[in-house]
Amino acid sequence: MSRLSILALVGMWSLWGQPATAQASIPPAPTDSVRLTLPEAEQRFFQNNLAVLAQQYNVTVAQAQAVQARLIDNPTLYVEQDVLRRRIARPTVPEGTVGSEAIVTVQQLFSLAGRRKAAGQAAQQGAVVEQYNLQDLLRNLRYQLRTTYYDIFFKQQTLKAYASEIASLTRTVGLYQTQFEKGNIALKEVIRLRAFLFTLQSERQNILNDVAADQTDLHVLLRDATGSQFVPIVDVTRTRDLSLTGYSEQQLVDTALVRRTDLNARRATLQQQNLNLRLQQKLATPDLAVGYTYDKAGSYIENYNALTLGIAVPIFNRNQGNIQVAKAQIASSKILVDQQQLVVQSEVHQAYQLAARNDELYQSIDRDTAPFARLMVGIEQSYAKRILSVVEYIDFFESYKNNLVQLNTLRANRVRAFEQLNFAVGKPVFRAEQ
Repeated sequence: MSRLSILALVGMWSLWGQPATAQASIPPAPTDSVRLTLPEAEQRFFQNNLAVLAQQYNVTVAQAQAVQARLIDNPTLYVEQDVLRRRIARPTVPEGTVGSEAIVTVQQLFSLAGRRKAAGQAAQQGAVVEQYNLQDLLRNLRYQLRTTYYDIFFKQQTLKAYASEIASLTRTVGLYQTQFEKGNIALKEVIRLRAFLFTLQSERQNILNDVAADQTDLHVLLRDATGSQFVPIVDVTRTRDLSLTGYSEQQLVDTALVRRTDLNARRATLQQQNLNLRLQQKLATPDLAVGYTYDKAGSYIENYNALTLGIAVPIFNRNQGNIQVAKAQIASSKILVDQQQLVVQSEVHQAYQLAARNDELYQSIDRDTAPFARLMVGIEQSYAKRILSVVEYIDFFESYKNNLVQLNTLRANRVRAFEQLNFAVGKPVFRAEQ
């Protein structure tokens, strides 16, 4: 009795007296299932994911800001017209003067020291940073998509094992319930079988809950509102062929230092800060305002034409504060780049070791479950002939179930470890799909 949980016993007693088939009924598989390959899932993800689409707009915004930074300032037009009668405003009018006074001024601002070009380069580098942020978002979401996809597949394989075991045990419970009613076997034997069946059903329901959560995540990633159940299509042979052979840890670290988008985003930010310092230094040089003024009947001559020049004298404000800010930002960005390089190296190391351990364990165990299946047929026959006790029968049954569950768990952990290594490297080096 110590092998059975009190919860299982309570559950079985609450079901006592119902037909065995009703107690062990299995919810039917959803009819609205959709078979989905991983390449199809990735294609739908790239086209439909809302987070990716939103980040793409950030890239568009940064590119538009770069265009805006390069634009030349618009010229300024100033017009002044006398609206009062001249004889009221100016009683004495010079001889030969005709009409009222009018002034027209046109002025254009010119950026000196290449400030507009520097502003455009800094803004364009900001667009590069956003591009890397988009790629890093894709890297993170793609990792979530692939791991969720494989998790669903292997959990569904485990559910198939549970369905087979529950169906087999349900038949046995039904037979022994009949024998108990005839007085051929003891009540405690039927209770043990019912309790174990209830345990299997509870474990199966927990896995179903996990699959439902994974299905929700997959629907969000693919922006699918149909509510259908995805059925991943995986070539188990290709997952079995995943191997670290031919790839050293240092080789993958070197690849990651080049390909990791989060690291490249930090580097691009450092370059942006360098360009910003250059811009701030150029802002210390004031702009030059060049203009032309025409004044009719407002000066000592009838038609007055003049060229205007204006420039701020950089005596007090030479943009010193912004230059110091830019230098501090550069120093901070350099530290962040170094830190991110350490993070990348550490993540690749950890992911490589994890993949190696999972692969070593997977290669060292016997993955052939056929002998267990044949053994269980003999176990059921032996139990039916009363050669085995109910405790021995349940022990064998539970061992067989645990073997299948642990094998699928190991397969899932191994594939996830390789996906985590791909994620750490920043490149799909190990792939199990076509």
